[in-house]
Amino acid sequence: MFKLDNWIARLVLLALALMTADVAYAQSTQGSSKFPGLGRNATPAEVAAWDIDVRPDFKGLPKGSGSVEQGQIIWEAKCASCHGIFGESNEIFTPITGGTSKDDIKTGRVASLADMKQPQRTTLMKVPTVSTLWDYIYRAMPWNAPRSLSPDDTYALVAFILSIGDVVPDDFVLSNVNIAEVQAKMPNRNGMTTKHGFWDVKGKPDVNGSNCMINCVPHVQIGSILPDFARDAHGNIADQNRLYGPYRGADTTKPPIAKLPGGTGEGLAHAKDTHAITTKGPAALFKNENCSACHAPNAKLVGPSIADIAAKYKGQSGAQEKLMAKVKNGGSGVWGAIPMPPQAQLSDEDRATLVRWMLTGQ
Repeated sequence: MFKLDNWIARLVLLALALMTADVAYAQSTQGSSKFPGLGRNATPAEVAAWDIDVRPDFKGLPKGSGSVEQGQIIWEAKCASCHGIFGESNEIFTPITGGTSKDDIKTGRVASLADMKQPQRTTLMKVPTVSTLWDYIYRAMPWNAPRSLSPDDTYALVAFILSIGDVVPDDFVLSNVNIAEVQAKMPNRNGMTTKHGFWDVKGKPDVNGSNCMINCVPHVQIGSILPDFARDAHGNIADQNRLYGPYRGADTTKPPIAKLPGGTGEGLAHAKDTHAITTKGPAALFKNENCSACHAPNAKLVGPSIADIAAKYKGQSGAQEKLMAKVKNGGSGVWGAIPMPPQAQLSDEDRATLVRWMLTGQ
């Protein structure tokens, strides 16, 4: 018995030694030099894909150029449906242009920012650096297809916006060579301050919390609930939200989703498939393509609800093909004045899947 136990102990020690060798090898081949065994170093291609920010000193700005004329063509095709032909729309977003003057371009301070009669603050009134415009447009626009613009497209769009604000002439060509000269004409270039903690930290971190430095809970779920008796005390929360955006309040006229069969929590509506965390299927496609930013299952947002669309076209011959064309090309007038931007990035198969799902729920 003793010999058998001794043999088992040696076998266990041998297995532990082999495991330790494997871990050491993984640390030496996969870990970084500073933190061995933790992850791996990012490849140059991964760093290049992530590191696209353009700074106020124009570090990170790609080479390229674009004219006001080219920018107007791109603007009318991809931007005007949300921002207006001249950047004046406040149907969906606040105006981009307006509120600046030639005197502001000289002084670098927008006088109307201090005028209480100014109805609202536009982008050109607030933004101090032209690099901010370039960086945001390049990384986040258009809304339905971010990162689809080339550097030349972005130069052209920024040139067009600045021409509307009289910062550059109508025949201007913006490029990485002359963008610093344009910065010297930005209406609010002197309106930015660096006298705050984000810029002047004096070697100290800008956060000092220590709650999660030791013994951290690996998975923390944050949420909110209403007790059943108070759920609808102040009316239906779903009817008390902003007019657009992907996140809606719970329908408090109905029981919580978690109490319904198959329920998992509050969300867009009481449709089971819109609550499921899925990675495929029409509901996931609807979410991933940001359709939910303008369309909710049962309530009007920027555009009509899925339920209203299904009711309007129920039984109509050719509804599938008609709506597929509308999704691809965009349009306005059927459900109101606010236009729907074209979704040309979708394949015919994806368009067919989305439209079929909206019309039939399948």
